[in-house]
Amino acid sequence: MSRSILQRRLLDVSERLKRVRAELAVAVEQQHFLEEESEEARLRALVSETPLGDAEAREARRHAEAMARHRQTLETTLTELLTEQDTLLDRMANELSSQP
Repeated sequence: MSRSILQRRLLDVSERLKRVRAELAVAVEQQHFLEEESEEARLRALVSETPLGDAEAREARRHAEAMARHRQTLETTLTELLTEQDTLLDRMANELSSQP
């Protein structure tokens, strides 16, 4: 693969990493907030002992779980991008070292 193609792919991966890291930071904050909201709703449901309180607690729990899944997806994507970046850097280093 030519050096310019490697460089373009590396820049693309770098930009994607920045976006995923920023999105992951937001997702982490949102997950913490939703977890706290879920716990508060659970406690309110225990105290109120009403069907509406139970429904609100379940809804809050579903939101927190959905955000946890989204966070996991972002973490997986981040790992994949880091692996791709390492591979591209290795290829670039190998090409540079094999040049006369």
